[in-house]
Amino acid sequence: MPTVSEAWQNASKLIDRFEAKLLLASCLGVNRTYLITHDKDVLAESVFNHYKDCVQKRAKGVPVPYILGKQEFYGRPFKVTPAVLIPRPDTETIVEFVLAQCPIDSELSVLDMGTGSGCIAITLALENSNLNVNATDVSPAALEIARANAKNLGADIHFYCGSWFEPIPASQRYDIIVSNPPYIHREDEHLKNLGYEPISALTDGFDGLTHIDHIIKNAPSFLNEKGLLVFEHGWDQGESVRTLFKKHSLWKDIQTIQDLGGNDRVTAARLF
Repeated sequence: MPTVSEAWQNASKLIDRFEAKLLLASCLGVNRTYLITHDKDVLAESVFNHYKDCVQKRAKGVPVPYILGKQEFYGRPFKVTPAVLIPRPDTETIVEFVLAQCPIDSELSVLDMGTGSGCIAITLALENSNLNVNATDVSPAALEIARANAKNLGADIHFYCGSWFEPIPASQRYDIIVSNPPYIHREDEHLKNLGYEPISALTDGFDGLTHIDHIIKNAPSFLNEKGLLVFEHGWDQGESVRTLFKKHSLWKDIQTIQDLGGNDRVTAARLF
């Protein structure tokens, strides 16, 4: 059997060096510093076989978070499977914007639509305990992951299964509705690199704006007065989303927020 150092160095011939270390640390149940301090340790056969399987999966293109079964978001570990999108750092932009709109001592109701892993809904609930957070997803498999994450992280979330507003009681109203919907254009070249993630959570099969338009049209029936509607969208869709809001005279204070990379990432408006 190879040593710790030999194992990850051989693996780095097939995959990224950092990922080779990350996967080995996971297989050993240790942090990456351990690989340095125990570089001469010989791997157990079972650990080495498991590591080889992980490396082979990564070499075939399987994303590391799916191999590890988890992804960090806003400093917390979220369980992920191919049933949900892998949480991205860019999505933290929408979380930070919504939190900034919520006074820490005010009780507000929030609906996260298309919750996937639950990373937005759960993070909002944990960062501000005065938020009453609900979440929806059309995928039962995704909701299973979201519920597991809520339980593991100690977040009190009420989940609904169904398409967008379909499962929400007609009498229900929210102060904030937030969504990271499928927004990638069907001809976007980046789609081909996302083959392991659920396609229905990535694109609407058209221009990427279909679901956003649907939510904008129907949200007024589920928002309180001056309620806030917030979307994550593609780097080149800020103007298009603002235009969709402007088609309806009910929306005011329309604004687009940029992510840390300086790209348009979030657009929001208030109901008046």
